[in-house]
Amino acid sequence: MSRKTTLAAAVALLFPAFGLFAAQRERFELSVIVDGHPTAEYPSRDKTYIEALRGRSFTLRLHNPTSERIAVALSVDGLNVIDAKRTTALKATKWVLSPYQTVEIPGWQVSGETARKFFFTETERSYAKWIGDTRNVGTIEAVFYREKVRAPDPPTREARPYSRQEEPRTGNSPPSARQESSADAQAGAAARGEAPLLEGYAATGIGERTSFPVRWVEFDEDPASAASISLRYEYRRELIRLGVLSGEGDLYARDRGRGFEREYAPDPDRRK
Repeated sequence: MSRKTTLAAAVALLFPAFGLFAAQRERFELSVIVDGHPTAEYPSRDKTYIEALRGRSFTLRLHNPTSERIAVALSVDGLNVIDAKRTTALKATKWVLSPYQTVEIPGWQVSGETARKFFFTETERSYAKWIGDTRNVGTIEAVFYREKVRAPDPPTREARPYSRQEEPRTGNSPPSARQESSADAQAGAAARGEAPLLEGYAATGIGERTSFPVRWVEFDEDPASAASISLRYEYRRELIRLGVLSGEGDLYARDRGRGFEREYAPDPDRRK
């Protein structure tokens, strides 16, 4: 396979271990961060669910636990967060993480300097709806790839310099999901033979702009993925309907439960 170009965050931060909330496969990690904290995860029916919090922005935290570079294909609602394309994980443009690096992806990458924030919204107002492909709303997936081991170049051979523009060619930044053309989106879905989804289900919007500089780097990935992590997000009402969470009344009662009641031993004389 020829070398591919992938994205690396220009500035990445190291974070402490995530604890019990981060989904892990072979120590690779993906977690959804809201207000600086990983969201709780609920394993159920061979899936891992999180609760979507309507209108709240979130970031996606990725962690590379290895001593080598790792490439990560990352999708939200079935769309690559770098270019909004729908491809296989292997063919996707990927993020490159340095050894032991942890990075938070704040949103859809609309240029070499800027991302537009992820936020939970309804399907009818989602970025996927604006794109015209709502088949996979409610999904977040990260697929991790190791780098191929290449034989060193002969000593007499000089490495050929690699050059590329700082960022991919783009047109105008995508409009807000609230400026979508519903008729165009529905026409696109119909052309692909999609089954219509309820417009009120949870999906991801395209929010405010935020600075997130990236650069293009070379990375020749091993075609066999090292790990894959998938999360499913739904609003609380859907999680209850799916049986992932208990109903509000049940949860309220559980929260009020305690080990011992504040009572005294029954006195037989009081029953006379």
